[in-house]
Amino acid sequence: MSDFSIHALLREIPYFAHVGETVLAALSQQAVRRTFTAHEILFLEGESSAGLWILEHGRVKAYKLSPDGQEYILRFFGPGDTFNDLAALDGAPNPISTMAVTEVSAWVIQTAVFAQALQTDHELTLAVLKGLVGRVRFVVGRLEDLALRPVTARLARFLLEQVENPALAHPAITRALVANHLATTPESVSRSLRVLEESGAIRFDRHRIIITNPDVLRQQAQL
Repeated sequence: MSDFSIHALLREIPYFAHVGETVLAALSQQAVRRTFTAHEILFLEGESSAGLWILEHGRVKAYKLSPDGQEYILRFFGPGDTFNDLAALDGAPNPISTMAVTEVSAWVIQTAVFAQALQTDHELTLAVLKGLVGRVRFVVGRLEDLALRPVTARLARFLLEQVENPALAHPAITRALVANHLATTPESVSRSLRVLEESGAIRFDRHRIIITNPDVLRQQAQL
């Protein structure tokens, strides 16, 4: 991809939508493109941060491992998403691990380059602050789900989120990955899907899940 293309990609991302052309051009010139095959690790928790990641193509999962090796998926990312924002801001080690779910192409803006841009362009600084607030709200919502909602409610909410977030609706997001994201098992996901089907909220079209009654699905999600 050319510098012009990464320039266009950055302009479509909320962080950079209103950044001045001079700053955006400098970021475009210094961004580094990386490619990964499916199931390849992008980076590991505790490693030094490469900077801010911007997903161009594919799907990526952000996860943590328990001491006994149990995977918990915090979030899925799709084209146009940024990730590892915190480590890019403070220069600390990566707080999470990431792996390619599909073939992936991504761009990396080094921490020092990103920091210089933040000092130069106040619109970028405000956009990043707003984005981080959104991330905090997301984490609070996830904690609420895990602590207060049963599996069926968590799954119903996940299905509703798929409507708004194409990254979650990709065929590569299997039931096993969804189970790791919802802190449950594939068997529990299957049982909850049957409950949602019987309630009339969804139906199955081969391997696809079709939402037939959003209002019932929202009720099941306890929203």
